[in-house]
Amino acid sequence: MTTAPAARVPADPPPAAPVRRPRALDTEAVHAGREDLAAMGLHAPPIDLSTTHPSADSRAEAARIDAFAATGSRPEGPPVYGRVDNATTARFEDALARLEGTAGAVAFASGMAALTALLLARAAGGAGHVVAVRPLYGCSDHLLDGVLPGTSVTRVTSDGIAAAIRPDTGLVLVETPANPTLVELDIETVARACGSVPLVVDNTFATPVLQRPATLGARTVLHSATKYLGGHGDVMGGIVACDEELACDLRRVRFATGAVLHPLAGYLLLRGLATLPVRVRAQSATAAELARRLADHPAVGRVRRPAVGGAMLAVEVVGDPHRVIAGVELITPAVSLGGVDTLIQHPASISHRVIGEEGRRDGGIGDRLLRISVGLEDVEDLWEDLDRALNACRESVTDSR
Repeated sequence: MTTAPAARVPADPPPAAPVRRPRALDTEAVHAGREDLAAMGLHAPPIDLSTTHPSADSRAEAARIDAFAATGSRPEGPPVYGRVDNATTARFEDALARLEGTAGAVAFASGMAALTALLLARAAGGAGHVVAVRPLYGCSDHLLDGVLPGTSVTRVTSDGIAAAIRPDTGLVLVETPANPTLVELDIETVARACGSVPLVVDNTFATPVLQRPATLGARTVLHSATKYLGGHGDVMGGIVACDEELACDLRRVRFATGAVLHPLAGYLLLRGLATLPVRVRAQSATAAELARRLADHPAVGRVRRPAVGGAMLAVEVVGDPHRVIAGVELITPAVSLGGVDTLIQHPASISHRVIGEEGRRDGGIGDRLLRISVGLEDVEDLWEDLDRALNACRESVTDSR
């Protein structure tokens, strides 16, 4: 008698892997770009200072160079030369892309070098026309004035973007909050006005802690990394966070122009990202309190702080702004911003001098405007310093009557 085979009981499906929630920005700031360190037996990222990388296989190197020239993608294995790529700088690029929510990022020797590469990359593709909304950082505005071959600019207000776009428009450039007036734009509204033209948002003032333009419709995010990303006033750099297609174009421009970020700068910027959320939030809280007090000071005509938050203040004084600059003791009169110490400067004299009186007028940059970058000092110490300097400014008005 033949026994029928027992029916096969289907095995239970393997349990589904638990769905992990996305990591918080604070966690990403600490860990992004460092995931492989434990397997390497390291805790801190290494600094690769090599300018060249040995290879005994010239044919393979030729193939890698051809591939990079054709695509701009990072080469497999070590880079041929330090101007092509660098392992330390790449960590910073990967981390910032994660924080901004983009597929890639390319770092440069300065913020201006980053913007220059972006303009050159678009012009090389026959799209050298730029639509720009003032105010912008003074040197960014100046760069658009025909300095680069193949580029041209149309300056508009935010409601004139759509009408200004031409067939050869390569990008729309905005800065929000704007330097130095802190005027803000609605990124989603601006992105809709751009249509298919890439929107570039200079996010230097807000940082990804306060806004992430790529999640609001911008294709590209620009940073002067010298500012908040580094955060300590001791490193210079710039970075463009973008999709991988544009990143490839930017790497080719970087290789050709030599505007590469130094590995030590890449290390310091990656280190700066780890404390970025903590610094920005602490500085923002102090700035909010200073703005509240400044609004009631008799020597202040107007004070502006962005609705998105942040540690930048735009203060229009009643008297001579230069008396305020000369009167502070704790606060440092200096350009730049985003560091751990508080800085004050007069945009019409320094950061935006290069665009001329007409450009400043178009951007709403008055002669009595002061820009303050609030640091990590105690709020009472900062207020005592500002109050004393502002009172001296007010007294100068009284004396002149």
